[in-house]
Order: sequence, then C-alpha cells, then structure tokens
Amino acid sequence: MYIVIGILAGIILIQTYILWKFQRQVKDICRQLAFLIHNESNMIITHEIDSGGIGELSELLNEFLALRRKERKEYLEKEKIIADTYTNLSHDIRTPLTSLDGYFQLMETSESPDDQRRYMRIIQERIESLKEMLEELFTFTKLKNDSYQLEMSRCCINRILKEMIFSYYEEWMQLGIMPEIEITEELLYLEGNEQGLRRVIQNIIKNGLDHGEKRIRIQLHKQIVDRRAQVVFRISNRVKNPENIDISQVFERFYKADAARSKTSTGLGLSIAKELVIRMNGEIEARIEGDEFCVEMRFPCET
Repeated sequence: MYIVIGILAGIILIQTYILWKFQRQVKDICRQLAFLIHNESNMIITHEIDSGGIGELSELLNEFLALRRKERKEYLEKEKIIADTYTNLSHDIRTPLTSLDGYFQLMETSESPDDQRRYMRIIQERIESLKEMLEELFTFTKLKNDSYQLEMSRCCINRILKEMIFSYYEEWMQLGIMPEIEITEELLYLEGNEQGLRRVIQNIIKNGLDHGEKRIRIQLHKQIVDRRAQVVFRISNRVKNPENIDISQVFERFYKADAARSKTSTGLGLSIAKELVIRMNGEIEARIEGDEFCVEMRFPCET
C-alpha cells in the first residue's frame, strides 16, 4: 500500500514539476514576444523545452517574426524610394515653375502682341512639361504599390506600335529626323495592357529625343527561342557620347546620362518602362551597339 502511495506521490511531483516548467516556458515566451512588440530587434524566440508543442510554437513564431521583419524592411525601402522621388521631382518642378512666373510677368508688361503670343506659347510648353512630370510621378507611385494590378488583354503590338510612331511623326519632321522603321507584316499578339504598352513605347522614344542624335530605328519581329515564340521589338537611337552611358544604371530612377540636356525630364521614364514590361510578363534590356543606345523588349507571343 505504502509503495503504491509512494509511486503516485512521485508521479504527482514529476507532473507538477513538468507543469511548472511548462508554465514557466510559456511565460518566458510571452515575455520575449512583449519585448519584440515594443522594440525593433533581430532576436529570436528561444525555448528550453521542446515537449508539449513548445518547440513547434517557437519555430512558427520565429518564422512569423522573420516574415514581419522582411515586410517591414520592404515597406521602409519603398517609403524611402517614394520620399526620394518626391524630393527629386520637387527640385525638377521648381525650374519650370520659376520660368512660368517670369514669363507671366513679361507678358503682363509687354505691349507687343507678337511678344505676348510668344510668351503664351512658351508658358503652354512649360505647363505641358509640368503635366508630364506629374503624370510620371503618379505612374511611378502606382507601380510601386504591390496591390496595383494591370488589366491584361490580347493586344496587337503591330497596331499599337504603328499608332505610336504616327503620333510622333510631326515632332520628328520638325527636328529633321527620318525614323528607320522595320515592322513585320505578320500580325503579332501578346497578353498585355494596351495603355501600358503605349506608355512603354512613349517613354523609350522620348528618352531618345531627350538624349539622342538625329537618328532613330524601330524594329518589330517574331523569334523562336526554345520552341516558344517571342515578340521582340527594339528601339535604337544614335547617341553623341555612348561611353558616358552606364548601362547598369539606365533603368534606375533619376538616372540621367546628361543632366544638362534633361531639364524637362524626371529621370523616371525608363524606370517606369521596365516596371510596366515586367508586370506584363516581358523582359527588357539596354545595351550600346557602336554609337547607338538600344532598348530591346521581349514578350511571349500569343497565337
């Protein structure tokens, strides 16, 4: 009888010790979590026992904390990118705003109708420049938001490209540029966003107008890679000093190979183009070929 009582008492003592150890471990984990809630730290949840699900709980909590740190780091990086974008763009906007104020004053004091019309034309150009800058900022901010989704549909890239080329015809003629155009007769389709594709082409052509010489070449064709059809289109323009272009940086925001010739540019154009191409499941790269700066895009071809 006494032996049985002794065994039972021993079991009770062991269970009491285990329960005390378990409660102590839970309180310790709660203490560690409370610290991490109120402090930014890379510490992990530690535990002394693995039984009773404590080990599994600690591992899951550490995975959650690691994910939370990663998300916070990405959030802070995006917040810094957007803050830097606003700071840089506010500096770029200041120049046309100052110019606008000056031309308004000149127009008010001028008595010559010809001068007034000239000042008004310049003012309109500056306003258009500001509108383009603000539109680029708006687009860039949207693309940095993970929740933003492009509406995708089947697009005929031949038609879109030809329409965009035609829209620049008058500007090219004024600058004495005769574009070299090589577009396949075969109609090529891709899964994309029509407005996004127009924006990509527009930004690349505008980059050529801002930085290039009087030559631009636009090519569109289909190629087969690993038995898969790809839509490939390339826009190249001659540049004066190709050695000054850092190919590794051209798609970075605010990069300007020649800032002196880009006073009306935000430096976001090619960065926006890259973001849009990636969101449409495409690839984009830039390279120097002789005296030409070339941007090439590839998309899966839809049948």
